[in-house]
Amino acid sequence: MALTVSAGIVGVAGIAPQRRAPVTRSDGFLSSFGGDAQRISVALCGNASIHQRALKFFTSRNFDFHRVKASARVEAAASDSAAAGVDVYRPASYDVLVSDAASAVAYALDSGKLRMEVDFPPLPSSVSGYKGQSDEFIDANIQLAITLGRKLNELKGITSKIVFPDLPEKRRASRIFKSALELTTCISFGCLDDIRGGAAKNFFGQIRNVLDFDFGEDVEGPQNATPDVYIVVNSTTNELPDVEQYVESFAKSSPVILFNLETDTLRSDLGLFGFPSKDIHYRFLSQYMPVFYIRQRDYSKSIPVAPFILNYSGALFRKYPGPWQVMLKQVDGSYACIAEARERYTLGQAKEELLTSLGLQEEEGSTLAFLRRGYKTTTWWEDDIDLEESSAWRS
Repeated sequence: MALTVSAGIVGVAGIAPQRRAPVTRSDGFLSSFGGDAQRISVALCGNASIHQRALKFFTSRNFDFHRVKASARVEAAASDSAAAGVDVYRPASYDVLVSDAASAVAYALDSGKLRMEVDFPPLPSSVSGYKGQSDEFIDANIQLAITLGRKLNELKGITSKIVFPDLPEKRRASRIFKSALELTTCISFGCLDDIRGGAAKNFFGQIRNVLDFDFGEDVEGPQNATPDVYIVVNSTTNELPDVEQYVESFAKSSPVILFNLETDTLRSDLGLFGFPSKDIHYRFLSQYMPVFYIRQRDYSKSIPVAPFILNYSGALFRKYPGPWQVMLKQVDGSYACIAEARERYTLGQAKEELLTSLGLQEEEGSTLAFLRRGYKTTTWWEDDIDLEESSAWRS
């Protein structure tokens, strides 16, 4: 038996989600509270003394809790557990997280994919991008990329080259992760300066390399002439043209993984003064299919009863070959799937699915709904479908 909400988890216009009917979770959000509105109101409010008014609000939104038998997947590929997605996701460690990413990449390689994206938080959520030191994120990404390369070697017997933004970054990583490189034969280091006429060849690039003052011996792993997979790490928006040129020069017919580049953040800078144009997304970034993707988001919703503000969290999740999934964070820290689709959700659509699953969505077309959403609910890269040379990043 499983608990379900029949309050109406409905589709968002233009995305045609595929779901169970009704949406059922054997150990999802509702079951963690025993399936009753009273315990849910206490958990969301965080204060048992004021839950009665919140309970009245929830019940007024027509929550109908009942027990139903766990239903089968709607998709024809239900027998394939990997293609069916996950009900609840809570990796026990970063090693498990990287193992899942490697498994998704392996599936994509078996499907003939050459352009892939892997994106998940490199550090615990308690360390934000605003409070944490940049070196912490840089080093964490390098360590995780090395682990990904090792696991790909275990799964597929392939070699990987980790590509850094420039030569000083490569030298620094070679020095810090010297022991890790000496113990493996499947990973090598490279950098965007390897491009003919790249940053190291111009005047400022030469000055930067000279001022690096690193004359020690670099340990860069076995320098395979033709690695099986290229893993690009720690590149910024301004370095995207160099990444594109590097791929054209060295990996035109080889698999390339954009690893934890936070491409949505990079896209937001495109077209601004001092940054590359939006064309870099239309012709380059749009080719990269997210094969393992976790984007966490925290939201707040005001209600007309105490505690007046309800905080809830969720994530947009994808593990290839599974579908895109909207996940709701539970009290135990796990994420339960509340909606899924074959095409990528926009962030606005994912938020709407979270609100709908909680019974907090305003009536469609109402003034309150307009005031909350605003006039513009999507970004330019989510809108400009006709200008993209590839729709892989949406699939």
